[in-house]
Amino acid sequence: MENKKGKIRKAGFTLVELLLVLVILATLAAIVVPKFTRRSEQARITAARTDIANLEVALDTFEIDVGRFPTTEEGLQALVEAPADTPNWKGPYIKRGVPKDPWGNPYQYKCPGDHNPNGYDLFSFGPDGREGGNDDIDNWSAQ
Repeated sequence: MENKKGKIRKAGFTLVELLLVLVILATLAAIVVPKFTRRSEQARITAARTDIANLEVALDTFEIDVGRFPTTEEGLQALVEAPADTPNWKGPYIKRGVPKDPWGNPYQYKCPGDHNPNGYDLFSFGPDGREGGNDDIDNWSAQ
């Protein structure tokens, strides 16, 4: 390209133009990325609720066959392998083994439960991996 004085000018972007593009991209990323992060966390919470519901079905089937829920000591493993002295066990009640919650921690099981004294408490510690803190996902709260 030639300018008015006849000198050849090289085509390309100036530093200011490149910085402007970077600022626009950073602004868009700052707006979009948090929306996706919240979505993935919500998906994990939904997955944990679904796992708990599926485990409840398996536990109820175990109780129908055996006449009781697994003890706290037997835990959720009783849905995969027959505990001692359970002649009516017709499992496995879950096919792929006891799942972990979406954050990689084991689901917590207690029978009899503190919140369900005639049944069991089944819960995940949620995103923070610790009990309490209003992010636990359980089978006794209205969700």
